[in-house]
Amino acid sequence: MQNNSLVTLAALHLASPALPIGGFAYSQGLEQAIEDRLVHDAQTAQIWIHDILMFSLAKQELVLWIGAHDAVSADDIQALDRINTEILSLRETREFRLESTQMGQSLAKLFPQWPEAQHFIQQLKAYPKTIALTYTAAFAAICAASKIPLELGLTSYLWGWAENQVVAAVKQIPLGQSAGQAILHELKKSIPEAIAIACNTPADELGSAAIGLAISSARHENQYSRLFRS
Repeated sequence: MQNNSLVTLAALHLASPALPIGGFAYSQGLEQAIEDRLVHDAQTAQIWIHDILMFSLAKQELVLWIGAHDAVSADDIQALDRINTEILSLRETREFRLESTQMGQSLAKLFPQWPEAQHFIQQLKAYPKTIALTYTAAFAAICAASKIPLELGLTSYLWGWAENQVVAAVKQIPLGQSAGQAILHELKKSIPEAIAIACNTPADELGSAAIGLAISSARHENQYSRLFRS
């Protein structure tokens, strides 16, 4: 029971907004969508976040997350390197790449604080080249190194992502705190479905065509006044 509790606490720790990785600085295109009035109230915010979850993360991002988790679980750093490269190559814009690498490196700096991660850290040091981990790969790697089960790790990852998206909407639209909590309650219903989709999507069939999201991110790079870095 105690070991299970520690694993759950480790997953909650990774999803915590107190984790110093800078997630609060990014909206992942949502700020531009608000500027363009694509998102303008609680209902449209709910739709925007839900659609990214189901049509982008579930069918692409999370499939690669699973691959990174499996690679670290199997002590296959070469596979982790390949998946990490693929994750970064699928970032459509400069600010998406900046977000992924900045948060990934910030999380990697915390690895030495995790006693369970010492074996993984030694493997990284022994690898012939330095791997600049993306956030997706770093999160999956620390979950695997800490023996956090796949589904629990994915849930933690998605909950942290959902909270950041909702906080961005609350700040920028703006919304009341109660409206933000209502969106999170709705997203709780979709997260298990997104995980199921990812777990049943073969790696060679992953893919997404979130064109509107990519356009919003590209436009955001030149937005005149903004709160967020993406």
